[in-house]
Amino acid sequence: MSNIAMVAAPPSSSCDSDTYLLFHGETLLSTGARASLYTVALAYCFIGLSAITARFFKSMEQIMKHSREVVVIDPHTKEPVVKHEKVWNYTVADIALLAFGTSFPQISLAIIDAIRNLGQLTAGGLGPGTLVGSAAFDLFPIHAVCVVMPRAGSKKKISDLGVWLVELVWSFWAYIWLYVILEVWTPKVITLWEALLTVLQYGLLLLHAYAQDKRWPFVSIPFVRGERPEDWVPPEDVSVDYDNCDDTNETLPISANRNDGIVDVFSAHSYHIAEYSRVPEKDMEGSSTMDQVVKNTQEDISWLSIWWQQFVDASMLESPESRKMHSICLRFTTIFWNLIIAPWKFLFAFVPPYNIAHGWIAFICSLIFISGIAYGVTKLTDQISCVTGVSPYVIAFTALAAGTSWPDLVASKIAAERQVTADSAIANITCSNSVNIYVGIGVPWLIDTVYNFFVYQEPLYIDNAAGLSFSLLVFFATSFGCITVLVLRRIILGAELGGPRLWAWVTSVYFMILWVVFVVFSSLRVSGVI
Repeated sequence: MSNIAMVAAPPSSSCDSDTYLLFHGETLLSTGARASLYTVALAYCFIGLSAITARFFKSMEQIMKHSREVVVIDPHTKEPVVKHEKVWNYTVADIALLAFGTSFPQISLAIIDAIRNLGQLTAGGLGPGTLVGSAAFDLFPIHAVCVVMPRAGSKKKISDLGVWLVELVWSFWAYIWLYVILEVWTPKVITLWEALLTVLQYGLLLLHAYAQDKRWPFVSIPFVRGERPEDWVPPEDVSVDYDNCDDTNETLPISANRNDGIVDVFSAHSYHIAEYSRVPEKDMEGSSTMDQVVKNTQEDISWLSIWWQQFVDASMLESPESRKMHSICLRFTTIFWNLIIAPWKFLFAFVPPYNIAHGWIAFICSLIFISGIAYGVTKLTDQISCVTGVSPYVIAFTALAAGTSWPDLVASKIAAERQVTADSAIANITCSNSVNIYVGIGVPWLIDTVYNFFVYQEPLYIDNAAGLSFSLLVFFATSFGCITVLVLRRIILGAELGGPRLWAWVTSVYFMILWVVFVVFSSLRVSGVI
């Protein structure tokens, strides 16, 4: 090992408590006042993160709704028909769009932390700490919320156990792999090859999940797939018997929330059940009907008015629905809340409408805004750690993990409450945990290791490897307890979510206890108590 490793500068997390972040006079405040100020600012960033994530999900919905027309011959009538096939595969969309989208706040924060530490031989702990803490938040509190979401007595189970098992195995392996490269293969050091292999495993996860969905021989688990919904957000006129949700293959009707304040209803799946329609003769000849021409023209013009309406909505403190409220208190609360989030709503109104380019422009713009907020979160976290003396790693796997995992919570809650099956709710959790490691930790480490390899010819040193490894062990032990209970619920009650109200709440409390155990033991280890 060269001498450069022995004289490596400390990470850039060192700070000066006399510097200001928000305004000049803040250095004159007491330590407690400054800490409270930064905490409020951090919470406000999380509100903004939720607001822009709502737009991000709507753009994902447009992307996943994109379908292509394929002309085939009907085997019965021998006439040409148009088969509308969704571009995105159902399972791949779970991992590549839903899980990646809900994890992007954590991923962007980790990448920003890695870029800030370029030139240092020691990796920052803010990104990995947030992602490991986010995995624990996803697995325990989100499961705790989902299990009580179905109506009293109703049960919701995973319909495609094969895909879930594949995602679960890759999720567990992600944390085993992280422990191996931290403590076994090259202790406390990450090499370029280790970082590269970490990222490449995300591609293997996608391939294996797709193979399981298509039931490829030799690489798929021979489980029969049950009924699953076609659309995550069904048409408004879909009627469902809420008391017999387990016996229907329709999804519950959802009305999208037009107020872009906090994460609202979004589409979380690709829909690949084909829709058929007879092909008009003119269409078969390659020309469009007059109705289609008019429709395309209207769509080209409408996005300008929609974009303008975004700014109009951002300036309104009351919606037509809130004006109909009989309670003055509720109306006042609504106005007050809209006043708080008005700056975020106006800023995010600059994101183009979702109907442009199948949602890709809004998708990219949303990612840019999320990255900007994540940068502000890292600066606030540095200041909170500097003023209070609390380890940034502790802040990362508690406050930052919970705040950045809010989209995961909302996504799974909606799925558990309104989907017929438990696939979307639970798959979002397991897939997000895999993405956290393979992409959220793998990509930042790859950035740092590539830089160190070409500039210093040195690997990346992990300053808090012992604390991170200990958190992984605690997480692995507690997650085994979580999955065991889910399996037992499937065997005994016949479903992972819902069931008798008492047992649903007992399971929920048990999951929350597991999360508290993880947070307490990880904090004590970082503090040097254990």
